[in-house]
Parts: sequence; C-alpha cells; structure tokens
Amino acid sequence: MSAGGTGQAEADRGEAGGVRTALAGLTTRGRSFLAAGIAAAICAYVLGQSDLLRVGLLLAVLPLLCATVLYRTRYRVAATRRLAPARVPAGSEARVHLRMDNVSRLPTGLLMLQDRVPYVLGPRPRFVLDRVEPGGRREVSYRVRSDLRGRYPLGPLQLRLTDPFGMCELTRSFSAFDTLTVIPRVEPLAPVRFSGEAKGYGDGRQRSLALAGEDDVIPRGYRYGDDLRRVHWRSTARYGELMVRREEQPRRSRCTVLLDTRGGAYEGAGPDSAFEWAVSATASALVHMLERGFSVRLLTDSGSAVPGEGGDGFGGGGPETADAAGLMMDTLAVIDHSDGTGLSRAYDVLRGGNEGLLVAFLGDLDEEQAATVAKMSRRSGGAVAFVLDPDTWVREATDVPRPGDRHAERLRMLREAGWTALSVPRGAALNALWQQADRERSGLASLSGEATG
Repeated sequence: MSAGGTGQAEADRGEAGGVRTALAGLTTRGRSFLAAGIAAAICAYVLGQSDLLRVGLLLAVLPLLCATVLYRTRYRVAATRRLAPARVPAGSEARVHLRMDNVSRLPTGLLMLQDRVPYVLGPRPRFVLDRVEPGGRREVSYRVRSDLRGRYPLGPLQLRLTDPFGMCELTRSFSAFDTLTVIPRVEPLAPVRFSGEAKGYGDGRQRSLALAGEDDVIPRGYRYGDDLRRVHWRSTARYGELMVRREEQPRRSRCTVLLDTRGGAYEGAGPDSAFEWAVSATASALVHMLERGFSVRLLTDSGSAVPGEGGDGFGGGGPETADAAGLMMDTLAVIDHSDGTGLSRAYDVLRGGNEGLLVAFLGDLDEEQAATVAKMSRRSGGAVAFVLDPDTWVREATDVPRPGDRHAERLRMLREAGWTALSVPRGAALNALWQQADRERSGLASLSGEATG
C-alpha cells in the first residue's frame, strides 16, 4: 500500500481572475436564471412595469449572489489517497481509498469528488459527500483494472463545490498524485531441473571443493587462526611447510533471461499479442528462478539490464528475493519495443564469460540473427530458447495455415548449436512448454551419456 495525494483545496487568487472563475462556474440553471432576469428587466424598462423589473432583478441577482458566496467560501479540506496494492498484475484489480478531512472550524456544504484516472483503468470515479462537520472525516473507495501493463498516474483529485440552489459549481484541485504499476502476468512454473549440463544447473546453492577428489584438493599456506583439523599432511610433507585445505566455497548457480524486444520481431498489439506473451513469460521465468535461489539477470537485445542490478544479477533464495523481483517487474512493466534490428549487443554481453543457464524468449528470426543466437550457447552452461512462431500469431482462425519451413529452419539451426529450442504457437501455455523443454534436455543428456559410455 502507498499513501499520497495529501493536500488542501485553496481558492483561486486574483480579483479579475476570480470574477471570471465565478461566472464560468455558473450551471445551466444559473445561466438560465441570469438570462431570464436580464430579459425581464429589459421588458420592464420598455413597458414601464416596475413589478416585472423587481422580478427580473431577483432572477438576475440570485445566480450572481450564489456564485459570489461560493467563490468566497474558504473550505480547508485535506485529502489522502491510498493504493492497495500499488503493484498489481495485468488483469487484476486494485482498490483506491480516498479520505477527506475537514480541518477547518466551519462545516462544509455539498462536496463532489472526482479523481483523474487514465481511460485504460476505467471511467473517472465520482462521489457526492454530504455536509462534513468540523474535524469530520469521510472515506470512499473505488476499483481500477487494466489489461495492459504500464505505470499509470492517479490524480490529482478534484473537489467540486456547489450551492444549495444548484446555480454555480466550482472546481478546486489538489496537486499530489500517485502511480499505479501494472506488471506482467506471472504464471507458476513446475520445479524442473533442466538436467544434462554440469555448469549452471542443479540447486540454486552448491558447495564444491576446488577439484572433485580428496587427493586433488588444492591446499594453501597455514594462516594464524586456522583450525589444525584442516591441516593437509600430505601437502605439508611435500612443500615442507604447514598447509591447510581450502574452505568449501558456496557457489550460486546463475541464470540469464534474454528478452527479444526488437520491433520487427513481433506483429500485432494488445494484451493477447506475441510480444505481451514474451514479456509475461520472461517475468514468470525470472520469478521462478529467483525462488529457486539462482542469481538471475534480465537482458534485452539492446544489451541493457535492470537498473541497480549487480554484475552477477540479483541473488535469490533469501529475504532480498521479493525486492529483486519487484525491481524486475517494474522494469518489465514499462518495457517496449526497441529500435534495434539485431541481437549483437546481447551477444557481446554474453560472450564475456560463463553465464550459467541461458533462457531466451525470441521473436521472429532471420538467418543472420539465428546465427547470432546460435553462438550464444557457447558461453553458457545450458541454453533453452522459446521462439514464437510468427505464422500462428498473426494468422486469424479463419485463415489457411501457411507453411512454416522458415521457422522450422531457424529452430534446426539453434538445436544444432546446442540449444533446446521450442516453437511457441499462439495461445501456448508456458508451463507446458517449460516441462517439455526439461524432457527434451533430459533425453539429450541420456543419449549423450550412452554415446560416451
């Protein structure tokens, strides 16, 4: 939950501007009374009817008097807005709570509240509040929902004042506003292992010695305070000085999730488009790997990552997992198509070292980009690619299916380079593809083991 939007409604300044504001606030009823009064006064002057003149003056003065009194009213009203929650998945609802406090010594009249919200969140909410006593409080709430991810401003809150006769209506605005973050949908994924590789897989945290065997342990010189039970006597006899075994070092498995954001790689728009599926799948994979204890990094085709991310990404499996997931979700909430046409920048980032597990969500690939992606698997402990089939995502249900030879050729290139590449048709469930990728990697590992034996 977040609190904000606190402030007081104040009157406009300036006499000339105040008169124009008051007259502009006349309602249809007030304008009608004013016009009727002026017309009656003119007719009374022409006909010489003093009674009609008094009626005309009364009709004309009443709306002007109401506008003057309403404009001179100095209500001191404080407003507070609270979001629950401030970060919500696409398609889910959030509730906005508004609280009005009368901080003056005078009671208020009839108040009408209107909060400004973007049209994608629904219609503008309006509320009517009766008389609020001095020091009194009123609370109202409304719901917002969006199928499109993004960051949406809420506010500023507008306070409408009206007189008892309905002749005039003025609007006072607060200055503060809040922001609602709509993040991508996150689908729970099965706890697969992606077996078959020695680097970057398995549990999130591992403990390993420098080398595998007891005799292959690389010792180091004795330091003051070392436990004598760690003395490696064979190395001590060999080097002629006291040597101890190295401590087991915790090693966290690493995972890089690559999201292809090239504008030319996707067609269509909207919550059911191919690009939105890729963003949602990326969010699901990031959260899943963080929960398993991996050090996770988000990478795009432009080579950029999450602001504040370390060199090894965000560490998972601890109390910082929720904060790391929140930062990544905030980044994915506003991510959009890039202006780039290639994946070379992402490849330059990946070829700097062993990145552990590499999970990629890719759009349409031409031959050049497929070759670039194929080379990415060389610096990873394992590579899994989900390539969206452009034919199924742009084709309507009534269209005749088109041959997918080009798409199948790209998948073949990735598989020959060591990728576990899966085609993603329209409407595919990520969890089913996730488990299918694990089965395919397990099968490849079994065949590799038999060939080695």
